[in-house]
Amino acid sequence: MKKVGDGIQAERANWKFGGETTKSFDQHVRKSVPLYLEGHNLICDISDFFVKDDSVVYEIGCSTGTLSIELAEHNKLKKGARFIGIDIEEDMICVANKKLEKHTDLNLSFFASDILDFEMEPADMIVSYYTVQFIRPSVRQMVIDKLYKMLNWGGALLLFEKVRGADARFQDILTSLYTDYKIRMGYTAEDIVAKSRSLKGVLEPFSSQGNIDMLKRAGFVDINTIQKYICFEGFLAIK
Repeated sequence: MKKVGDGIQAERANWKFGGETTKSFDQHVRKSVPLYLEGHNLICDISDFFVKDDSVVYEIGCSTGTLSIELAEHNKLKKGARFIGIDIEEDMICVANKKLEKHTDLNLSFFASDILDFEMEPADMIVSYYTVQFIRPSVRQMVIDKLYKMLNWGGALLLFEKVRGADARFQDILTSLYTDYKIRMGYTAEDIVAKSRSLKGVLEPFSSQGNIDMLKRAGFVDINTIQKYICFEGFLAIK
């Protein structure tokens, strides 16, 4: 096991979201993903256009529930609107439910499930915040297809992903810039290398165009980038 920063340890090609990772996850992800909290604020603001009375809103890969809670809080005046967070890691859902104990006024529920096995209801908005990049490419299209199918007409998918460069030269530049960012966040060279090695075969990003193509294959036509910093991008896709 190698230290990857913020008290988290991981083995090569074996990064895990469960277990001890949950204790430091919120701190770690805020430091590791540029504009992480700004993305939360942006998603809440965008929800004003799509969440109505009686809407159903999902977050897939909700981890410790921070964003789902913020979304439910932002829209709690929408009568009957329901918010549902889903994560495959039971340990993450345990943390999310613990947080939820302090927000008894919210119409929010958390479930531990694989999204492909979860029985979804028609929704007006679905959020995937740096989640699909960890789903095996062999089934990734199936996930996006399901999300498209379960959106009501005019509903929105907010897909945030780490993205690859358009070619080798851009990939080298993006990798170097992201390394500089992590150093500014206080991570050591050993942390950065250990984290990168732990994510081999676990985190498999597509390029910006690869994500857009995947959305189009699912049926989305109206797609727009709403946030971009180095190799992190947020897409708004409307059915």
